[in-house]
Amino acid sequence: MSNSTPATGNEKTKSQGRRSLCSPSRVIHIRQIPDGVTEAEVISLGVPFGKVTNVLMLRGKGQAFLEMASIDAAVSMVNCYALATPLLHNQPVYMQYSHYKELRIDNQPNQARPQPAPQCMNAVQHGNLGITSAFAAEGGVLPSHGSVLRVLVENVFCPVTLDTLYQIFSKFGFVLKIVMFHKNNQFQALLQYADAMNAYYAKMALDGHCIYTGCCTLRIDFSKFTKLTVKYNNDKSRDFTRTDLPFGDGHRTVETSLSTPFATQNTIFPSYTGPPGFAPALGFPQGAGPSALPVPGALGPLTVTTSAAPGHMTVPGIPGNSVLLVSNLNPEAITPYGLFILFGVYGDVHRVKIMFKKRGIALVQMADATQAQLAINYLNGQKLYGRVMHTTLSKYQTIQLPREGQEDTGLTKDYSNSPLHRFKNPCSKNFQNIFPPSATLHLSNIPPSVTVDDLKNLFTSKGSTVKGFKFFQKDCKMALIQLGSVEEAVHALIELHNHDFGENQHLRVSFSKSSI
Repeated sequence: MSNSTPATGNEKTKSQGRRSLCSPSRVIHIRQIPDGVTEAEVISLGVPFGKVTNVLMLRGKGQAFLEMASIDAAVSMVNCYALATPLLHNQPVYMQYSHYKELRIDNQPNQARPQPAPQCMNAVQHGNLGITSAFAAEGGVLPSHGSVLRVLVENVFCPVTLDTLYQIFSKFGFVLKIVMFHKNNQFQALLQYADAMNAYYAKMALDGHCIYTGCCTLRIDFSKFTKLTVKYNNDKSRDFTRTDLPFGDGHRTVETSLSTPFATQNTIFPSYTGPPGFAPALGFPQGAGPSALPVPGALGPLTVTTSAAPGHMTVPGIPGNSVLLVSNLNPEAITPYGLFILFGVYGDVHRVKIMFKKRGIALVQMADATQAQLAINYLNGQKLYGRVMHTTLSKYQTIQLPREGQEDTGLTKDYSNSPLHRFKNPCSKNFQNIFPPSATLHLSNIPPSVTVDDLKNLFTSKGSTVKGFKFFQKDCKMALIQLGSVEEAVHALIELHNHDFGENQHLRVSFSKSSI
């Protein structure tokens, strides 16, 4: 057999998931591929790292060979997946360098003949979008808009981070800058491409589609801004062309870097546990992560799992670090219960620990990593008792309860069995009503005997300034109350959620997207 034609028998290794000791090759051997996986799905494993030139499927053996256009692309791919095992059809697959240096199309039986990778699969590579020809087909008129997109995300029931947006939008070109913010109780972002054609192509492909199955719908338009100015590199804003920018006040930067050896045009920058500069490809476990967006080249969704590491976030929905580090708290006002109630708006809090010697720092353990990230998205930078709260992931994987006789003075609390958890029922409507802190609060479970004045007086007694109030016309058990500021509303929610009206009737308080 020719040295340039792959065989399968001697490609097996005894150790699953370990890289071959072979020297780097453009040809990558992929093993344990589940039945039903398509050629397109196998090709999608390589697309984030560079151009795929050939593919050979050995369907009866659950194996495939993928040929990359360059050694560098193959090295990046093998290195990445050695640290973050990819999934196809929810099953892990393993890869290593092949002994062979190329896939030959000739001298092969029909059922095992290497096939050139479809060009559409490579169309998402930076600088290789193929959109010039697409414009030519439409009459040769290039877009007259700029390179900045305005992105609105609706129905944000799952965490959407800056790196999530980068993963998705970098499929269409080189993303220079991203700025995220909340306006009118809506999650929004501004995103600048290196080229206006990239922005046009991304808008055409992604507008109206969901990041996650059934939620986080993208609404995309062209911004009036021609360029973005980014002052800080953190989890709310990022300039990918500059690594020298500071974190800024109130936010911690996500640990990514542009200076790593693998941070090339064909890689993206997620918040994941591998080396900075690597990225899980678009696609996460069903019901937990991004669904397969109609991105050219992403014909088969690729799922990448990441191992938990201290201080890092794993892919949403995969068990990982669910402990938050909350700092810059007011030690005179903060309590474990207050943190339990506030963070409980965004997930089920299991444990809270305020540091004994540093009362301005606390740990909050959420039910899972997805809820932890959701809490970071909405509460990092929020003002609480006169201080801007910093919320990030902790290096700890769990909060240890104090041993018997250990000094604690009530600073560590276990809420794992609390009846106040909002999300213990997977069918709860609370999943559809997660909003950022706002000055308007939604009240529910109001007894018929409680009047408008009763509720206004109740909130005023806790130091709130009531600006407006109205009952729901169709349900007098619910109402909206508008307070003097977002910080006032945060304090009121902590104080009055689960307020006892008597006769076992308790007030429910949450943030509202509406205003009065």
